[in-house]
Amino acid sequence: MTASAESVQPTLPAGRRAVLGVTRSAMDRPWRDRLDTRGGALARQIAQEVGLPDVVARLLAARDVAADAAEAYLNPQIRTLLPDPSLFTDMEAAAGRIADAVERGEKVAVFGDYDVDGATSVAVFVRYLRSQGLDPAVYIPDRLVDGYGPNPRAIGELAAGGATLLVTLDCGTSSFEAFEEARRLSLDVVTLDHHQAGVELPPALALVNPNRQDDLSGHGHLAAVGVTFVTLVAVNRELRRRGWFDRQGTVPPDLLALLDLVALGTVCDVVPLIGLNRAFVVKGLSVLRTRGNRGLAALADVVKLNGPPTPYNLAFMLGPRINAGGRIGDSGLGARLLTSDDHVAAGRIAVELDRLNRERQTLEAEALDAAEIMVATRLGGTAPPVIVEASADWHPGIVGLVAARLKERYRCPTFAIALDGEGGAVGSGRSIAGIDLGAVVRLALERGLIAKGGGHAMAAGISLPADGVDAFRAFVSAAVADGVAMARAAEALDIDAALTADGATPDLVEAIGRVGPFGSAQPEPLFVFPSHRLLYLDTAGRNHLRLTLASSSGTRVKAMAFRAVGQPLGDFLTANRGGPVHIAGHVDLDWWQGAPRVSIRVVDAADPAKARP
Repeated sequence: MTASAESVQPTLPAGRRAVLGVTRSAMDRPWRDRLDTRGGALARQIAQEVGLPDVVARLLAARDVAADAAEAYLNPQIRTLLPDPSLFTDMEAAAGRIADAVERGEKVAVFGDYDVDGATSVAVFVRYLRSQGLDPAVYIPDRLVDGYGPNPRAIGELAAGGATLLVTLDCGTSSFEAFEEARRLSLDVVTLDHHQAGVELPPALALVNPNRQDDLSGHGHLAAVGVTFVTLVAVNRELRRRGWFDRQGTVPPDLLALLDLVALGTVCDVVPLIGLNRAFVVKGLSVLRTRGNRGLAALADVVKLNGPPTPYNLAFMLGPRINAGGRIGDSGLGARLLTSDDHVAAGRIAVELDRLNRERQTLEAEALDAAEIMVATRLGGTAPPVIVEASADWHPGIVGLVAARLKERYRCPTFAIALDGEGGAVGSGRSIAGIDLGAVVRLALERGLIAKGGGHAMAAGISLPADGVDAFRAFVSAAVADGVAMARAAEALDIDAALTADGATPDLVEAIGRVGPFGSAQPEPLFVFPSHRLLYLDTAGRNHLRLTLASSSGTRVKAMAFRAVGQPLGDFLTANRGGPVHIAGHVDLDWWQGAPRVSIRVVDAADPAKARP
């Protein structure tokens, strides 16, 4: 089942006014006020009773924060949001077994995933064990050789190295064969994970995963690094109960000092930034400012991070470089960087990750160009319900990035698949709001259309025979077509408030940031800049546009339209150079010579002359 472009034209949803009268933007979307009548009233109440700027009050109202809860929301506290760890299924068994290993001085093997969530989980756990005198063995699988998650060969190596306890981080929930091998070798297994789980679970001494079906903790939104942190809270409590710290003459480790790592993994795994996750990121950014982790400090220096770190810096500057090792290089580089206390070694690793990231960007750009040709050839002028493209020329480490870019352009769920030339294929998928890609992949696995697969609502990974790509495409298309058509029909750009170049001051942008962090389930505020003159426009990098906008009073503000060249947004901006435009975008603070200045990340634009009054 396919949906034509004509059948899914965007319309303004009922109950929302068109902002600036825009019903059809450069990106073919209506602009609507994020707040309905009730939300507007709540915003006015917050502004009056709490004394916050109107813009900040509107952002809180959009998140349904009551006036009497506004201050607590703006300053989330770990101690009030952290759950009792024992609420998690298997937590007491996990904490007890890890505490046993600490007391006995056992050899612990730590097996982590190769992405940022895996690397940060490993770093948090390893740093804790080291603080208690243990020297854990760390195994990060190679994406090409090992694939995702534990495997029997790796289990055998770790057992042969003397490990008596295996802790898997950000993986293991579906590792049946590997854990059977561990049981055969008398190697105890504790799994700390967050991926979606079936009813049947692999044989582990303890499997802590808030997304297992018998877990009632209500914390399925945590990344693996968050689960790891909560587990260490339980381990600390258990060791304190046993009198371990008293016998050692020490105090329990300061887990809050590890929140920089927890924040990084949480942001980069794109989990919902709600509840405890918000507190992790807010407090973690404060820890990151202290530069206590030498690996993160070295990486921040390599990328020339100026000013206080932000979630944007984590997601788009630090995270991609830590990921680069697992994508196209040594998969263990990220974990080694984050566990290093040697500033020289950390500096070398940071430089290498930066080099790998530049190489990854080149591979990604080449693959994306090829993918867009494939999509255009296959689809013509239709709007597809799903994109599934495959190539033997694509590196398996960058298919997730290609899928993300295609998803952004075509606004539909997308899979990019790398063919290995030997009859196999691995792919990665990215979804849009309202389409649970993880559920679709699990159903494909149940029906035998793929060999392996898993993930969550917005992202998933698959392995399948190369000759099964067409069948998988047909299945996914049928599964999501109706949902995608509905999402497109209701699609609109939700606007939080109107600003001008005059009013968008650094102080206001800092106040806006307190409502964050922004990310999954916490949309970054989107502002309109009405009828600003587009004074300057040129190309930056490969396909970005650099702009200068001016208000009616002449106040100027810099802006960037990323990946806009050759796209409808870029074509619109180029055609309207020198004239007035409505701009929709996010506001940032750039630091120049130690001082902050406001900039705009443009996501859409419209012609004031064509907007309805």
